[in-house]
Amino acid sequence: MSHTVTVTRTTTTTTTSALILNIGYLKTWPGIFKLFQLLLGIVNVGLVGYYYNERFITVPATFFLLMAVTFLVGTFLILLSCLASISTASIIAKTFYEFIYHLFAFILYLAASLTLLVHVNQYKRSYYYIYDEYTAASVIGLIISILYLLSAIFAYRSYKSV
Repeated sequence: MSHTVTVTRTTTTTTTSALILNIGYLKTWPGIFKLFQLLLGIVNVGLVGYYYNERFITVPATFFLLMAVTFLVGTFLILLSCLASISTASIIAKTFYEFIYHLFAFILYLAASLTLLVHVNQYKRSYYYIYDEYTAASVIGLIISILYLLSAIFAYRSYKSV
């Protein structure tokens, strides 16, 4: 028995000058992780930057601040590009770049947080040292490291599913 099938295709093109944000990306796990990485990164940079003392500059505090600013800017740019373009959010997740970025962010943020935490605990009896603030920044850095690890896992799964 034969059937006749008619297929009709319609192409519609619309143009707009309005900026459309992909807010739906923030409802996905990678979007949530990036948002929290960004917010906690802002707290870290503000905390360490505010208490960064010229007379007692330490290498661990400098390394921590450098890693915090580096990955704050990188995460902001990735999140901004995923929010500004619907296609970017789906394409960048399938690339190996996002996995490598989050893996290196995890390793370097973890190293910076542990280095600062150990350094603070060694010198916590010093009268000039900012113990509580740097300890808080280190703990927040460890939380951000976990978020970057989770983002790396999600990015790897997304990359392998292609």
